Amino acid sequence: MDGEFLGIMGENGAGKTTLVKLMNGLLRPTKGDIFLNAKNIVSLSVAEIARIVGFVFQNSDHQIFSKTVEEEIGFILKNFGYEEVEMKEKITKTLNQFNLTQYKDQSPILLSGGERKRVALASILCADPQILILDEPTIGQDALEKRKLMDLLYELNMNGVTIIIITHDIEFTAEYIPRCILLSKGQIIADGPTRYLLANTRIIKETSLVEPQIAQLCTLLDFKNEVLTLEEMKTKILELIQR
Repeated sequence: MDGEFLGIMGENGAGKTTLVKLMNGLLRPTKGDIFLNAKNIVSLSVAEIARIVGFVFQNSDHQIFSKTVEEEIGFILKNFGYEEVEMKEKITKTLNQFNLTQYKDQSPILLSGGERKRVALASILCADPQILILDEPTIGQDALEKRKLMDLLYELNMNGVTIIIITHDIEFTAEYIPRCILLSKGQIIADGPTRYLLANTRIIKETSLVEPQIAQLCTLLDFKNEVLTLEEMKTKILELIQR
């Protein structure tokens, strides 16, 4: 649905990356149908799909190839046929948004892992996709970088961009992602609010995931059967102390 904020989880080989590659046209379905803006995806070219669906690879090095950060961000705009003036405006805005202005003349390959991830994300978002898919965006990111990433994704989502995140980071999912689909062996095992799914020990076991630590703490403290955010957990503990 438009404006969704969705996580997709499952063990290795569950079909997560295959699913999103079908969504963005990198793979074509051998059976069944996929519709994008009411059009069957098989009738659309990869370029047409790319104007709607932005995809950020798990390994940003597979996505970066230009000589400079500025060229990397402008590459997709050039291919989409943007006029020179508009392209420069978008590049400048994107560099500022991602705190990359100081690196604009540098080779992106020489940047740190976290900075390269920002460049990869910026190079997709500058074209204003309707749907943004991120494959394992938290790998190599510390807690502060994850928080900054989520602040940006929440802002995009509030502005109508559909966000889909493929991840193994169950603590990150429990804390930030409102809805989750759990896969196993190419099948959807569960789909619903993250806070309930990740507190369901049967589903966690069936999908070979590890129960989030915050869910384990909820069980130990005999809280209701759902994953609480850190702030909600603090409130609950203070309530217990004050009784």
